[in-house]
Amino acid sequence: MKKIFILAALLVSLASFAQNPAPGGAQTKTIALMGGTVHIGNGQVIPNGVVLFSNGIITNVVDGTTVRLDLTNVETISVAGKHVYPGIISPASTVGLQEVGAVRATVDKQETGILNPNVRALIAYNTDSEIIPTIRNNGVLFSQAMPQGGTVSGSSSVMMSDGWNWEDAVLKKDDGIWLNWPNYLAREFSLEDFSTVVRKNERRTQAIEALRTTFTEAKAYAALTNPMPMNLKLESMKGLFTGKQNLYVRADYGKDIIEAVTFAKSLAIPNVVIVGGEEANRVVGFLKENNVPVILSALHRLPNREDEDVDLPYRMPGILHKAGILVALSYADEWWRTRNLPFLAGTAAGFGITDKEEALKLVTSNTAKILGIDKLVGTLEKGKHATLFVSAGDALDMRTNVVEHAFVQGRKVNLDDRHKRLYKQYKDKYEQK
Repeated sequence: MKKIFILAALLVSLASFAQNPAPGGAQTKTIALMGGTVHIGNGQVIPNGVVLFSNGIITNVVDGTTVRLDLTNVETISVAGKHVYPGIISPASTVGLQEVGAVRATVDKQETGILNPNVRALIAYNTDSEIIPTIRNNGVLFSQAMPQGGTVSGSSSVMMSDGWNWEDAVLKKDDGIWLNWPNYLAREFSLEDFSTVVRKNERRTQAIEALRTTFTEAKAYAALTNPMPMNLKLESMKGLFTGKQNLYVRADYGKDIIEAVTFAKSLAIPNVVIVGGEEANRVVGFLKENNVPVILSALHRLPNREDEDVDLPYRMPGILHKAGILVALSYADEWWRTRNLPFLAGTAAGFGITDKEEALKLVTSNTAKILGIDKLVGTLEKGKHATLFVSAGDALDMRTNVVEHAFVQGRKVNLDDRHKRLYKQYKDKYEQK
């Protein structure tokens, strides 16, 4: 009897912990979002728009004041006074790969070793992560799961924020290989006085030579028609030389950016993307000349050099944008803050990018182009996936972005999350007093 009581108490206690909502069911009926301000994602805005989608695909986006549609057997949702946006895309993310940084068992973002091109972040992606519902509630409906660690970390994949498992959630598999370029300068943090010491990286030359050997072997391997025996490490890099995969290079210093891009070009790798780019403003001409896009890290920080303007990180997207460089925004290592990604674009809109719709591109269409998914998502256009959300206000403003509806490939997403449950729990508690 005592054992039965203990078991019952345990079941009750487990039931008190709410679970993430189940993924949305497949779209069964055509849906029309009526009367909202539609932000296409390419700079165009339709003040009184209608977005029609069926079987997970957008079938029409029109101006409701001039075009009349046959809405027979269509589920209509009035979004008058609200705003409709394409799903926001979070590149260079570890959402789904780590849950609690201090709990090792919940972190699966890297493998041991230095050269791991065959490692796939895809199969480590956890669709049950409690972080995923929180990012959906600010309109972030895609994330690029990236590997970390070593010099060559592995391959990333673009994931949707709704799915039972990684097979359901994946939008694009193995979109690129990640390379940590050996820094010219190494930063070391001192626990004694909490200062950062910057010194020359003495092992840099040796590391670059090892990289050159690996990539040269990979290029030769890629030229073989039917290599036997198969080399899994080199096999995973074949797409770099055909343009099927991007080479994502983490580099911040101007010297490192130039050397990394020159290295890739010498090996005839067509698609190179700089990630981080803290000193990208110092090599703008080089990036433009080589047509290299940049995924910037978090803007809400101080500059790393004492002699730089305090608002330089805020102005960086505008500097690159005005130079004609394709630029996107990310939170990189700060996975827990990914939900705030749209507000980085809002910051950029106040510091150099004067047009809010151009700022929106930094987290939608620009990112889609860089990741090679722009034919599927990134804008609200006919034929693209119906992955979009409705906000009560400006999605780039944290004061007004209140997501009321979200759809992933036409599936209506439940917008419950742990933040909302905790808010309600303690709101109810203290309102009773």
